[in-house]
Amino acid sequence: MLNRRFMILSTLLAASLAVAAQSPATLKDAYKGAFHVGVAINFAQITGADAVGDALIARQFDSISPENALKWVIVHPRQGTYSFDLADKYVAFGEKNHMFIVGHNLVWHNQVPAWVFQDEQGKQVTREVLLQRMHEHIATVVGRYKGRIQSWDVVNEALADDGTLRKSKWLEIIGEDYLVKAYQWAHEADPQAELNYNDYALEVPAKRAGAIALIKKLQAAGIPIAVVGNQAHVRLDWPSAEQEERTVKELASAGVKVAITELDVDVLPGVAPGSAEVSLHMAQDPKLNPYPNGLPEAVQKDLAREYALLFGVYLKNRAVMSRVTVWGLTDADSWRNNWPVEGRTDDCLLFDRNDQPKPAFFAVIEEAGKAQK
Repeated sequence: MLNRRFMILSTLLAASLAVAAQSPATLKDAYKGAFHVGVAINFAQITGADAVGDALIARQFDSISPENALKWVIVHPRQGTYSFDLADKYVAFGEKNHMFIVGHNLVWHNQVPAWVFQDEQGKQVTREVLLQRMHEHIATVVGRYKGRIQSWDVVNEALADDGTLRKSKWLEIIGEDYLVKAYQWAHEADPQAELNYNDYALEVPAKRAGAIALIKKLQAAGIPIAVVGNQAHVRLDWPSAEQEERTVKELASAGVKVAITELDVDVLPGVAPGSAEVSLHMAQDPKLNPYPNGLPEAVQKDLAREYALLFGVYLKNRAVMSRVTVWGLTDADSWRNNWPVEGRTDDCLLFDRNDQPKPAFFAVIEEAGKAQK
């Protein structure tokens, strides 16, 4: 009788282990020890309105970035008025789930209220006034989360596509030293926080060269910049593994870690490779929205292949990688929907519109398993 019971228990245990072996690992566990795997979260997830999404985030990821909750227009909409409700909830979510928390972002040319650059008469402010406003904003926001937000995208997208400095209001009114000032003040507000520079299309050699030159300029000014973030808004056909690896290696050669900060894989035509210029708008055309009802199986396979290729590169270069963050939890959350064409859908992430893992998710998990063999 005892032998029969033992055999039954052994059979049940073996079956349980087999089921467990077939169950998908989590992204954060699959890449533990290599780099953080993060996700950008939206208002519904920050506030708890998307409970299913929150559970998925907590299960799969060990780092978070805010899509919008820390941008100037949200936290500092009017002169002398700060609104930290969403940002506080965002940080609390990360702390509750023991995550690496990223602050995105402090200085950008988009999503900045008009008052920042204007006086009471609507005229452009002086260099001194804008410096004072930038200093106050950085000191207040970074200071509020000192010791709680581990990593700050201090300046976002300061480069034009050719690698020169973007002709932003910050550059026009203050001059090139607005960059150094922003980093100095962020470091003063929280000396322990990791300082990042973040931009898109750094796979393009000219823009990558501009980013490296910018990093070196900051270093020469004594800025302890730790990370350069490549957004990696990529396509099914771009970049190649060789191009992505060259990007990582050349950025790291500047003496910084590399983060992939806003990863998604565009499956639709019509946008220049790597572009994330949110001001871009294009006329509606059915040819630009070929998959309104979901991806065909062949495209799902292509998407899985591209994600596996990218994560393979990042694993190979794990010594210089800080984190890999996907920009949005599910296809329904992606900023690429309706951009740059109103009404189109872009199924570019690891989870579908029903919060279910796609073939790309399993390909990413499998890529981590290959590295462990």
